[in-house]
Amino acid sequence: MTTIDPTLDLTLRRVIRAAPRTIWRAWTDPDLLARWWIPAPTVARVERLDVRPGGAFVTSMSDDGETFVPHTDAVFLVVEPDVRLVFTNALDSAWRPASPSPVSMAAEITLTEHPDGTDYGIVVRHGDPAARDHHEELGFFDGWGAVTGALAALAESGDVA
Repeated sequence: MTTIDPTLDLTLRRVIRAAPRTIWRAWTDPDLLARWWIPAPTVARVERLDVRPGGAFVTSMSDDGETFVPHTDAVFLVVEPDVRLVFTNALDSAWRPASPSPVSMAAEITLTEHPDGTDYGIVVRHGDPAARDHHEELGFFDGWGAVTGALAALAESGDVA
């Protein structure tokens, strides 16, 4: 992991009472990812999940469970099974430069063994302080916190084999 710059980066940490491999599976299995990736009551649909460097990460979301709109269109940059996953929406899944809404970012997810399970870390990097501040104002901590809570609930439930 590179250095965290508080003027550009937003971070979140949580101990999840599950093994890193369980959390990894929840991130890399499309059916499991759809269960926690978007804050409820909105639902997610995983369109493409090619978990390899350069692979596509595309999801959509729906408030009514029927009409879906784009949510994430990104590519994976780093894939270290059970340890680290990095993706960016600065490139779309077709490897075209993107101007995503609401912000362009690179997200790094780390899974470190902890006596109680996994130290789950998130660093979301932005290109400038204005983008970082905008992302925080839009509810970064509430949104990413909610999905981290949903991920933890799923991982800790025993429903991830």
